[in-house]
Amino acid sequence: MKLSKTSAIVLGTLLASGATMAQTAAPAPAAAPEPEYTLAYNIGVVSDYRFRAIAQTSTNPALQGGIDFTHKSGFYLGTWASNVSWIKDYIGATDGSLELDLYGGYKGEISKDFSFDVGLIGYLYPSNTAPTNANTTEIYGALTYGPATVKYSRSLGNFIANPNSSGSSYLELAATFDLGNGLSLTPHVGHQWIPNVVNNAGDYTDVALTLAKDFGNGLTLSIAAMGTNADKIFYTDNKNKFLADSVLTVGLKYSF
Repeated sequence: MKLSKTSAIVLGTLLASGATMAQTAAPAPAAAPEPEYTLAYNIGVVSDYRFRAIAQTSTNPALQGGIDFTHKSGFYLGTWASNVSWIKDYIGATDGSLELDLYGGYKGEISKDFSFDVGLIGYLYPSNTAPTNANTTEIYGALTYGPATVKYSRSLGNFIANPNSSGSSYLELAATFDLGNGLSLTPHVGHQWIPNVVNNAGDYTDVALTLAKDFGNGLTLSIAAMGTNADKIFYTDNKNKFLADSVLTVGLKYSF
């Protein structure tokens, strides 16, 4: 069919318009706005619960879990719990088989790859009142640059059932290295100071090396080797078990 001159002009215009429209990509969908806050949950089990390399369950397994609230401004709140046995085994209390941590703070960025974290944490042991109340409150501050973090914690009152120990402090340095395929390696070193202990027997240095595997969907397996130079007499419980011995622990955690 032969087109008239006018029809050809109209058809050419339509084709050109279509080509222009085809070359103009549809606008990308707008990114979802950042939520005001997030809630995260975790539950896990560990073969031997260690706090700063000191056994909290007399080298037995522990069931643990927590909840974290994070606001987009940087403020956060959280709680975490674990079974413990040192309250009875070390200080001779008749009750106190639970540790409940309550914490809150603020995280912010100083510059690219350089951030800070400041906060307050309470280590609570419900039902533990005698012979010594083990409840402890600490303030903390941390700086992170790239994979490395340095953190300082200081107690506002007595530290973990030690009398006249207000001002106890812990300084730690750790780094997390991505090995690929969901694997990460975290070396750690820390030092605990507890004032007013004879011969500074409460002070010690601990080291640890943790290998973790992220399987995706919130499941993480970790293996940690740790040791200390802690005083054997001071850190031996009423059952004659040394709570600061070298150990290899295994943990499994699910976050959702």
